Amino acid sequence: MQTSVHLGSSGHRLLITDPLRIRIAAGWFSMGSETGQAVESPVHRVWLDSFAMAVTQVTVQEYARFLDATGNERPPYWGDPNFSHPQQPVVAVSWFDAVAYCRWLSSMTGSNYRLPTEAEWERAARGGAEQMLFPWGNDPLASRPNYHTRWKTGPEPVGQSQPNAYGIFDICENVHEWCSDWYEANYYAISPDQNPQGPDDGKRRASRGGSWRHQIKISRCSARSSIPPEFSYADYGFRVVCDGLAEYGTTFSTRFAPELVMSVLPVTGP
Repeated sequence: MQTSVHLGSSGHRLLITDPLRIRIAAGWFSMGSETGQAVESPVHRVWLDSFAMAVTQVTVQEYARFLDATGNERPPYWGDPNFSHPQQPVVAVSWFDAVAYCRWLSSMTGSNYRLPTEAEWERAARGGAEQMLFPWGNDPLASRPNYHTRWKTGPEPVGQSQPNAYGIFDICENVHEWCSDWYEANYYAISPDQNPQGPDDGKRRASRGGSWRHQIKISRCSARSSIPPEFSYADYGFRVVCDGLAEYGTTFSTRFAPELVMSVLPVTGP
C-alpha cells in the first residue's frame, strides 16, 4: 500500500493512500442464474484475469479528498446529515464522476484504478462459491442480523456487516455500485468467455448490488441493474478495482478483520 502527500485546491496538504484491497487470482467461475430474471441467463463459464478489489465502497471521506484536490463539483446530497458520515459510502455520484475519481486516484498513487466489470463484480460477490444466491449462501434475507431494522434513512458506514468469504464488505447491499460496462439485457448470449467487458456502446451503464432504500435491501449475486451514466441517485455509489498486483502478492487491511487477510487462490478448469 502506498501513501503520498499532495496539495489540495486550497493549498493545504492532502494524504492520499491506496484503498484496502483483496487480490482475486485468475480463474473460472459460473456467471448468471437460471432462477433469477431473464437478463441473468444463460449461466455461462467465464475466465477472469487477476484483479484486486477494494474491500469497501468509496467513502465520503475518500471522495472528499478527491473534491479537495480537483475542485470538482460536489454531488447532490453532499452535506445532508443522512449521507455525510465520513465512513458512509459516497452517494449520488454519476458514472462519469466515478470514472473521474478512478483516474484521479490512479494519478495520485501510480496504480491503475478503474470500475469493475460486471463479471469481476459478480465473481467478487460470490466469494468463491458457485451458484449461491447471496454472498453468504442460500439462507433467506431475514436470516441476516437486524435485517428489518437496518438502513432506515441512508446507507450504513462501510465495514460494519459480516464480509463475504473473500473479505469484501457490503457487497450486494448498502448502495448500488457502478460497473464499467455498457448494459445490454441479452449480452450473456453473446459475451466472450474470457474477460468480458460488456457491449461496445449503449444508453445505460451497468450497476450491481442492493440499495438501502429498496424494499428488498440486499441483492442476489447475479442480479443486474442499470441506469443512464449521467444519473445521480441517493442510493448509487461505487467501489474500485486495481490491475497489476504481483501474481502472489497480497494487499490487505487489518482495520476491520485481521483474520481475513488473504490472497484468493485460483480456480482451475472451465
